[in-house]
Amino acid sequence: MAKFEAVLFDCDGVLVDSEAITNGVLRDMLQDLGWKLSAEECMRIFIGKTIRDERVRLEANTGRPLTEEWLASFRARRNEQLILRVQAIRGAVQAVGMIHERFEGRIACASGADRAKVELQLEKCGLMPFFRGCVFSGHELPRSKPAPDVYLAAAAALGIDPKRCAVIEDTVTGVTAGVAAGATVFGYSPPEAGHDAPAALRAVGAAAVFIDMADLPGLLG
Repeated sequence: MAKFEAVLFDCDGVLVDSEAITNGVLRDMLQDLGWKLSAEECMRIFIGKTIRDERVRLEANTGRPLTEEWLASFRARRNEQLILRVQAIRGAVQAVGMIHERFEGRIACASGADRAKVELQLEKCGLMPFFRGCVFSGHELPRSKPAPDVYLAAAAALGIDPKRCAVIEDTVTGVTAGVAAGATVFGYSPPEAGHDAPAALRAVGAAAVFIDMADLPGLLG
């Protein structure tokens, strides 16, 4: 029997190159509220998390409540930029296609982001044919990452024990979620993620770390 029976992918930073786009919009909007952050600071605080995760810090630094109206405005501006600029991670379309075929369709996208964003990006980047009907959002579950809920939901929908699943993640938050679900987590950490990123992923339980999506099909065996 193969070691894995299904593969569960994070979306942002694993399938699509969206983090800089989304965080750029967020940084600009926070600056409008009086909280000035560098691009690096914004990524460090928010990558792998939802804005709601950092509600207390956001409200403390802006002196304003996080409202549904502001969140809706952020999502609208974010989506406009994603439509214009988002691209697939280099090699992701080819790797996912190979994995989809090898695992006979037993793959899913399990993201902490809202469904509209995830589906927009998968459609824009030519990845939706592999994941249609198997997209899961942490926004629709009791807890989002680093809790395991979204990965447990994806595995259950595929009818596979989470312990027989491989999870592909790029953040400490996401790796923590995959490990908590009982899956084997592979950390994607391209050179631009920085020298410290691979060690950070291993520290929270990534079984292996790789730098190129072209290597993933081989790692899965």
